[in-house]
Amino acid sequence: MRQLSKTIVEYSLRLQENEKVLIKAESMDTKPLVQLLINEIYRVGAVPMVRYSDQETNDLLMSKTNIERVALLKDQNEFDVNHYDAFISIRYIENDFNGKDIDKQILSEVGEALKESNDIRINQRRWVLLNYPSVTAAYKAGMPTKDFCKYAWDVMTVDYQKMHDLIKPLKELMERTDKVRIVAPNTDITFSIKDIPAIPCCGEYNIPDGEIFTAPVKTSVNGVITYNTPCPYQGNIYTNVSLTFENGKIVKATCNEDSESLNHIFDIDEGARYVGEFAIGLNPQILNPMGDILFDEKIIGSIHFTPGRAYREAFNGNISSIHWDMVLIERKEYGGGALYFDDVLIRQDGKFVLPELEPLNYHLK
Repeated sequence: MRQLSKTIVEYSLRLQENEKVLIKAESMDTKPLVQLLINEIYRVGAVPMVRYSDQETNDLLMSKTNIERVALLKDQNEFDVNHYDAFISIRYIENDFNGKDIDKQILSEVGEALKESNDIRINQRRWVLLNYPSVTAAYKAGMPTKDFCKYAWDVMTVDYQKMHDLIKPLKELMERTDKVRIVAPNTDITFSIKDIPAIPCCGEYNIPDGEIFTAPVKTSVNGVITYNTPCPYQGNIYTNVSLTFENGKIVKATCNEDSESLNHIFDIDEGARYVGEFAIGLNPQILNPMGDILFDEKIIGSIHFTPGRAYREAFNGNISSIHWDMVLIERKEYGGGALYFDDVLIRQDGKFVLPELEPLNYHLK
């Protein structure tokens, strides 16, 4: 935790003297990390503020939300982006199904009200998001709590500078690429990434980190993609999600659970049925999904293909109140798969095959 705190303050956020930092933590159980962060922030001369909350209270408040509270939330979010230089969000998972019964119309209204200020926070401010290890997270990972905590801190503190250096050839290749094709079981999808920047993610925002992302040209996506990891969203968990695209738009969406609920999410706004991100997972310590997207989207040998809002750094014109990362693992033990750039095989069964990209395979067999 001490190493992680130092990394967040010095490397991720690059905090300077007198800059103001808001730490938002979802549980008092996160206090050990919060206190270490406070000390590190003061050490560099910046100014911390802290807000604690918890999932059950937040869900209760959200379930009772009316027009007046939506307006207050909007004002609070706007105050934050206008008064803080950086944000640290520490989530604490107690139950993935918390919030399941909240009226989706309320969530939609809140999302719409916060869209503009969230855009400023994400694209114009410095921020870090991480999940503090919890008993629930350990259970989802199939590990004893003690072992999971060690695993989580190890995953969060990989050598991000080394990763940043190794990614450079992949970034250059992606920025020369027009057509991408992804092939896997029940998946064959093509799209263009021409003239859209490729952004390495090596510990600056999400922790754990380890990916490189861009976005498809908005109307270029055609084919079918079927995700082989759990897709949690707003208190529901969807599995075997399959999306069919025509000219960029999701025209069919199915899953093992409730396809009607799944489609309701994609009907929240026009941009929800278009894709805002295509990314490649690269964290060498993360091999298996656990239903926590901060971990799962970084799985080495994976991609994620994200309906909803595009990031400003790799903007394809898509605007939405949602940004739903969904993960497909292409390593052999998950059914395999292939990734092509301009009809050239780049990665087979999760391993890069081009010599200049092979260092990104780390220890994969």
